[in-house]
Parts: sequence; structure tokens; C-alpha cells
Amino acid sequence: MPTIRCAIVDDEPLAVELLASYVARIPFLELVGKYSNATDALDGVSKQQIDLLFLDIQMPQLSGMELSRMLPETTRVVFTTAFDQYATMGFRVGAIDYLLKPISYSTFLEACNRALQWFTMVWERQQAAAAPPPESIFVKSEYKLVQILLDNIRYIEGLKDYVKIYTDDQPRPVLTLMSMKALEEQLPASRFMRVHRSYIVNLAKIRDVERGRIGIDDVYIPVGDSYKAAFQAYIDKR
Repeated sequence: MPTIRCAIVDDEPLAVELLASYVARIPFLELVGKYSNATDALDGVSKQQIDLLFLDIQMPQLSGMELSRMLPETTRVVFTTAFDQYATMGFRVGAIDYLLKPISYSTFLEACNRALQWFTMVWERQQAAAAPPPESIFVKSEYKLVQILLDNIRYIEGLKDYVKIYTDDQPRPVLTLMSMKALEEQLPASRFMRVHRSYIVNLAKIRDVERGRIGIDDVYIPVGDSYKAAFQAYIDKR
């Protein structure tokens, strides 16, 4: 479970201490700051990583709503306020939640769980983006798992519940029981593109494009109507 570094911003000392006691009861939260005004909180965010602010709205000099617009995109907000007229405005600035005082532990925990879901999604995406792309895939064929190097795949043809994977190093295609969608999800989108309901091509293997067809070796693969725009966009970028 990821740890969310959080801070509390409120000009009422009792409110700060109440929320701090709630934070101490939640294992995935780490309290790294308590601020009595928005100006000090902004300075704290600039000096250290703060993922989440529990932020009061009505404060002197700089309001919580104004502060929320100055935060980096990586810092999210749960608003804490005694006034419900700010709710719509709070969600417009991308707040994870909006809690009305007096805040019970149960509603505070619900907001924290929403924050955990949001940060988990973001961190999983970051990890996936940082992970090195696969060099091969495994598919089941003839009662065994066959490893296929991505560089060797020329194109893939869908046949109802089966797919044929045509490669450079095999005289016959590898036949496997799976859907085109399931196989497409395993392939890096930067290297493979679905160009027809029944075809996925290795973009590096394209020899030429002629009259709505893609030439790979001595085979021409049709580009389906619903795939033409995406394929043309790829061609235009090249």
C-alpha cells in the first residue's frame, strides 16, 4: 500500500489537532506538516513533497480556494470547511473530497480512501510507464507455451476464437486460442497497431502502403474503415 504524505492547513488550532489525531489512526497517511495559514502551507509545499492537503477554505490573507489554484498538479486537496456554499467551486478545482465541519472520523476516513484510490491509480500508471517494454510474449499453442520475440512478429490475423501469429523465424504461423483484443492488450502500442477487425501489424515491418492496403513482405493487409483515421495519423507523424 502506498504512503500518502499529507499536511493540514487550518487557522483553528482545535481543528488542526482533531484532523492530526485522525491522520494518526490511518496507516497509509504520513503527516508531514501542520500550517495555520495558506501562505506558510504554500511555502511548505515548495520545500518538500506533499501529496495531499486537508485544506480549510476560509482563512485570512490567502484563502484555501486561492491556495488550491497555486499548488502543483501532484498535490491534491480535501477541503475542510464549515460552509457548504463552496462545494461546487471545490470540485471545479479538482478536489478529491469536500468535508463539512464538524468532521467525523468516518467521513474523514471515506475521503482518505478516495485519495488512496486516486494516488494508487496514478502511481500504478507511473510504474507501468517506467517499466521497460516487453521483448517477447508467451502464447499457448498445441498444449504448450511458446515464446515469441516481438521483433519477429510480422502481423497477426484473427480467426473467430483463434489468432494466427506470423513471424520471421517460423515457416507457418503460430496458432493460439485467444481473442484479438486480449492479444492486442499484450502488445506495446508504440510498435503494433490494429488496422482491421482481423489484423494487427508490426509497424516496423510495413514495406509500403497502397490503396488502403499495407504491404508486409508479399502480403497485403486491408485497413478497415474504422481504423483508417488512426493509421493515417500514424503515417502523418512519420
